[in-house]
Amino acid sequence: MDTNGGGAWQQADVVVVGAGLSGLVSAAEAYNAGRTVLILDQEPEASLGGQAHWSFGGLFLVDSPEQRHLGVKDSAELAMSDWMGSAAFDRPEDLWPRRWAEAYVNFAAGEKRAWLHALGVKFFPLVQWAERGGYDAAGHGNSVPRFHVVWGTGPGIVAPFLSKLEEGVAAGRVQYAFRHRATELMFDAGTVTGVLGEVLADSEAARGVASSREVVGGFSVQAGAVIVTTGGIGGNHAMVREQWPNGTGPGYMLTGVPASVDGEFQQAVARAGGALINTDRMWHYPEGIHNTDPVWPNHGIRILSGPSPLWLDGDGRRLPVPLFPGFDSLGTLRHLETTGHDHSWFVLNKTIIGKEFALSGSEQNPDLTGKDVKLLAKRALPGAPGPVQNFLDHGIDFLQAATAQELAAKMNALVGVDLIDPAELHETLLARDRQVDSGLGKDTQLNAIREARRFATDKLMRVVPPHPLLAPEHGPLIAVRLTTLTRKSLGGLTTDLSARVLDAAGNPIPGLYAAGEAAGFGGGGMHGYRSLEGTFLGGCLFSGRIAGRCAASDAGA
Repeated sequence: MDTNGGGAWQQADVVVVGAGLSGLVSAAEAYNAGRTVLILDQEPEASLGGQAHWSFGGLFLVDSPEQRHLGVKDSAELAMSDWMGSAAFDRPEDLWPRRWAEAYVNFAAGEKRAWLHALGVKFFPLVQWAERGGYDAAGHGNSVPRFHVVWGTGPGIVAPFLSKLEEGVAAGRVQYAFRHRATELMFDAGTVTGVLGEVLADSEAARGVASSREVVGGFSVQAGAVIVTTGGIGGNHAMVREQWPNGTGPGYMLTGVPASVDGEFQQAVARAGGALINTDRMWHYPEGIHNTDPVWPNHGIRILSGPSPLWLDGDGRRLPVPLFPGFDSLGTLRHLETTGHDHSWFVLNKTIIGKEFALSGSEQNPDLTGKDVKLLAKRALPGAPGPVQNFLDHGIDFLQAATAQELAAKMNALVGVDLIDPAELHETLLARDRQVDSGLGKDTQLNAIREARRFATDKLMRVVPPHPLLAPEHGPLIAVRLTTLTRKSLGGLTTDLSARVLDAAGNPIPGLYAAGEAAGFGGGGMHGYRSLEGTFLGGCLFSGRIAGRCAASDAGA
């Protein structure tokens, strides 16, 4: 048995477990500080960058030049109020999550953008407005648009850290060890001194594709400091169900992350004494659809919708205020759990889908990912963007019909049960259209649409003017079946503001750090119960930066 796994170093100043974004940032920072760095990952090299590669590349920034150019008035104080209203911290163990939240908002309002700009990261100038809330001023939601899309999406945010680590590899101070699955920590007199694990069989699996778990050897590596950046649990439905608050979750779910996002090493750290908290806080999306070209098992994509589609439960009833598209993901998910069905529906028309539908992920946005200005300009043309049209033409969740009655029949046929009454669906749409025709009206969703169009980005590219859904010139009608899509853990390993993992008594475990989703993006859950969006990649950047710098200092002490 080759205890070094075919060439991995036997020791390094800093060992990083996990080659996703937070791991790459941690490793780059430790290398910048002059340390030798070994990066372990259970997947083949093709999956370098982890979930970040697949992301839409949205980052939460506060009072940015992009916001100010669009007339958005933001501040650290307003952002902190929004964050705390959304997080709703209410547990004794929220001490460190709250401190991380405060530090992160200040980072997003401070040096975050300048730091990224210095690394070559640029932003699409039209800031997006995610998680709008719709409750009172102290409740959940972004008061203003803060979702800044990276020019190049997920690969664009990963690139500068990969480049820095390539420099480290060339200098002989950074090494990757792919197909090395960490299974436990090594200790000496209470201090973490390294990592033990299994060497997995070589794999030619493409990025994101499930790889073999055949064990061909073992390894051990000594370290001055270990940083855990192994991500969350979204690819492990059994663990998701085990941690689901007050139940086991929907009977059927799609998967929004590769199968390798299994949470296993996070659990190993917990068994070794790391305090794992807030595991029942998770962030899954109710707007999932089956991917027409799946990469991993049960691969789902999230619809990023403007506010105009009607959101109906499985029985065809409109969701309560303010559960409109893009307003409160978790609130919608919790409501849908009470309906007795594993699916819900968007009902819209051709005019709405042409402007208001986008799909989350780098592969579904080739214009932004490829930095293709000519392709991006086509979004201003009539009709759905290419990736959306592909789902409209080929997606199993997409239905079209000339009338509400015909649409209801197709919706019932798709789910195999006559849940939606055709006459009632027609009346639901007609009642909504009467409110449009009034010119004023009492429909809260229509008023929210009118309000959204006061913001330049929404008026230009995200929100169509209110119009009758049933008007033939805006047809055909479209229904989209939606399914819960697993995505992020909001809880994680407890860390102090130096990213040191704490034990149950609140004491740092010497030599052990955590960052990214494994640490609840900092502190064991800096988002609390709800995310403001753009804060997952940002949380990986922030916590990874801190972990890499502090671990490097520790390893050099």
